[in-house]
Amino acid sequence: MLTVCVAPGGKPLIEEAVRAGGGQVVGDPHGAEALVWTDSRPDGVREYLTPSVRWVQLPSAGIERWTREGLVDSSRLWTSAAGAYGPQVAEHALALLLAGVHGLHRAARRRTWQRDRHGEQRGERQGDRQGGVRGGLRGATVAVVGAGGIGRALIPALRALGADVVAVNRSGTPVEGASETVRFDGLAGVWPRADHVVLAAPATPETYRMVGREQLRAMPRHAWLVNVARGELVDTGALLDALRAGEIGGAALDVTDPEPLPDGHGLWDEPNVLITPHDANPEALFTRGLAERVRENVARYVRGEPLLGRIDPARGY
Repeated sequence: MLTVCVAPGGKPLIEEAVRAGGGQVVGDPHGAEALVWTDSRPDGVREYLTPSVRWVQLPSAGIERWTREGLVDSSRLWTSAAGAYGPQVAEHALALLLAGVHGLHRAARRRTWQRDRHGEQRGERQGDRQGGVRGGLRGATVAVVGAGGIGRALIPALRALGADVVAVNRSGTPVEGASETVRFDGLAGVWPRADHVVLAAPATPETYRMVGREQLRAMPRHAWLVNVARGELVDTGALLDALRAGEIGGAALDVTDPEPLPDGHGLWDEPNVLITPHDANPEALFTRGLAERVRENVARYVRGEPLLGRIDPARGY
């Protein structure tokens, strides 16, 4: 029977998932064949990487913290939770995008029903209306950069609302539901024709600050940028400059760089910015999603089948 150490301990739902998948939970990593790490940080994991551990299941979809620590290598099998949280994060991304294009970020800040003779809300700056130009997603082109679990869950929802979807992935392999799939190295041609952009790509050296001054200036002035991936995909300084200059319609961010975003940072003061403090995958949904991934991967390991979320150390995801 597959012996699995769940650490740090105190996660009954994860331990139940191990048993449901056909494994045996053990408290000591010495002699355990598999390790399920439940903390989003890698602190302390090295002491659990005993010679007997052949497979490590990580709790997050993004693994940049682990690769930076030099933990992920080819000496054992590593799996991430990529795809396990796709539906809830995609739903959050859609909520952010809809709030932006419908101007709900402004409505939430209003304190009066009254409008002036131009139809503007009293006290509303002229530039504050920029993000609501499109008024909806029907007929809009939305670029989804990163077609993993989040992107694949988001695309059907966008299509159902009448949007045209351009998917961007590393290989250019067609993504179901997207009207077009573009290779990552063809992104330069996507920015000018996307009404809105959703970032759902992994954090790698290749994607670091992939959205900078040049890309933001190429986007339409009504475009909203939604980031539910990692903050470092966006050059925060360039984004702030673009927002202040009215070069894009707005930004909806569940992740930022730096993170947490300090009190008093300029992004907090921008009227066309929506920030949710890394809330797209709340704790309750996170634990359930991880438990289901653990159950499925333990069962696959026992049956000798390929595991979900297998990490390629060379690619970093």
